Formats: sequence, C-alpha cells, structure tokens
Amino acid sequence: MKVSASTVRVFTVPTDAPEADGTFEWTSTTMVLVEISGGGQKGLGYTYADKATAVLAESLLKEVVHGQDLFSHMQIWLALARRIRNLGETGIARMAISAIDNALWDLRAKLMDCPLVHLLGSARAGIHVYGSGGFTSYSDQQLTHQLSGWAQDGFTMVKIKVGTNPEDDPRRVQLARQAIGDSVQLFVDANGAYSLAQALRLAEDFAQRDVRWFEEPLSSDNLGGLRLVRERAPTGMDIAAGEYGYTAWYFQRMLQESAVSVLQADATRCGGITGFLNAAALCWAADTPLSSHCAPSLHMHVCCSAARAVHMEFFHDHARIERLFFDGFREPKRGVMSPDLSRPGFGLELKEQDAAQYQVN
Repeated sequence: MKVSASTVRVFTVPTDAPEADGTFEWTSTTMVLVEISGGGQKGLGYTYADKATAVLAESLLKEVVHGQDLFSHMQIWLALARRIRNLGETGIARMAISAIDNALWDLRAKLMDCPLVHLLGSARAGIHVYGSGGFTSYSDQQLTHQLSGWAQDGFTMVKIKVGTNPEDDPRRVQLARQAIGDSVQLFVDANGAYSLAQALRLAEDFAQRDVRWFEEPLSSDNLGGLRLVRERAPTGMDIAAGEYGYTAWYFQRMLQESAVSVLQADATRCGGITGFLNAAALCWAADTPLSSHCAPSLHMHVCCSAARAVHMEFFHDHARIERLFFDGFREPKRGVMSPDLSRPGFGLELKEQDAAQYQVN
C-alpha cells in the first residue's frame, strides 16, 4: 500500500486569556495538521508550530513521502531526516517531520484497525496527567480558580509558571499550595528564566511549599548548571527538562550529563512518535523517568506504551484546542487519561465545522 495523497492545514486559535511564562507571552496558538491517505484510510498528525512549518511539511510530503510504501515507516523517517540536513536538523524542520510521522503512525494503526497503543504494545491502561497552566499573566483569582478546579476534578498533580517576577514567585507558589491543599503535588516551571543563583535559592524556598518538580530552572542548554541544581536540590524535588529536544543525541547528552531526574520529550518536536520512542529507549537504558510535554491527545497512546513514562502534561491551551477540534478527545478521569480501545489510531477525528473558523491557509 502506497501513500496516495496528503493535505496540510494551519489553524490559529486565540487563547481564552493572555498567557505568559518566565520568558514569553502569547495570545494565540497555531496547530499544523497533516493528513495522509493510503490504502483507503486517512491518518492525521499535528504539531504546534508556526505556519512556516506547514510550508516545509507540504514540500517534504511531495518530495519524500508520496508514493512510498506505508509500511516502510522507518525508511520514510530516515529519508525525511536526510532531506533536512542542509536546512538544519532542529526547529521548524524537525517539527514538520513530527507532524508527518504522527500522521503515518495514525494511518498504520487505522490500516490494522487497532488503537495506536496496541500497535506500539501497551504497558499500562492509562497514564496520569498533571494540570498545567498557572500562567504568570494570570491574576491571583484566575490562578486559584484554575488550580482548585483541577484538584476538585481529581488531579493529583498541577503545575504553574514562574520566572516573570522572581521576587513574587514564592508568594504565587504559596497561593497555589493554598488552592490545591496538601494532598495534591505542586510543580513549577521557570522556562529557563532564572540565573543559577536564583534557581538554587528559590529551590529551597519552593521546598517549604512542598514543590515536587522544578522544570527548566535554567536554560535547557545549560547542562552543567542544570546538573548543579539537580545535585543541590532539596530531597524529593525532581529537576526536569527536555521539551526543546529535537534529536536523540540531544536527549542522550542531557542524560549522560545527569542534568535531569526526569526527562521530558515532545512528539510534536522530536520527530513524532518515532522520535519519542527513541527518547523512551534512552530513558529505559538510563533508568530515568520520562514525561511528555504538551499535546495530551497526541501523547496518550505512546505514554501508555513507554516503559519509563510516569505522567503527561495536560497543558491548558492544548487540551482546550484538542477538545474543540477532535471527536474522540479523552477527558481525564481522576487525573488519568486512557485510550478508547474501540477507536483505531489516535482515536481522533477532526470536527471540520468547528475547526474551519480557525483555518488560516
């Protein structure tokens, strides 16, 4: 069976409120959606990226993917990787490959009439998620409302953004702790906003509020600094990073440097489900927990398959878009997302009419 056709569409969805983290502000999110046809079925995959990613994805599909054997998946993936050599193997180029690879996995599972988790090989029936939002642009009331809502829905972990105003972060963390009570784990994410001195000082302060996860206290490229924060972090506090990893060797360096106690990977950036499986294999070899970054609907099946996966990020903005765009979106139950085993592939079907108003190409 051959790849017979493909489409690439771009959707931009305004946020429901201004959002910001320690280093960036945004008011909309863009999804690049790839659909690939073959064997009488259609697979979908996506990435959260810029419109430029769609332009490259269209080119790669026509030049590399069309006419290829649908079950020569790794051959296609390697050809795509070679094709972007002179463009740079990270960033937009890898995100374009990610969307294509995700669509190929969905299509293969649909051709076999099975959920993707069964094609990959299930390790668990469901995967815990942590509610992720708490943007630094939120008012105290917005922060409290969001976090307490997740706690009431049975989430056992929530995360807030920090770093825009480091001096105010201890107060915001305390507000978050009050909103969720003592039984819910509290995570923080600085998005690389702190200096080494700030990160070390605030780790001690956050520990007083029982913060269990400190994500990107420094830039993900500062592996020596991350290792130092990890070595000095209070007992029971994980240091996490990896969401900006595009290649297996990026993840390998991070693990070899002992820079993190939990590795993050994102199948919308790291080469799709194939790239995520590479990260999962490295985590297995390094005996290191793995967590997915954003795009919960895309990661649910692979995280139920990856042996070292411990939880997924239920990112507010992406969950809202995926709920809006897809039939088959799986709401967490008591903080756990589980695949619908009656639906093939990712279990998702685009709601054309609902998505159409946001299409920009």
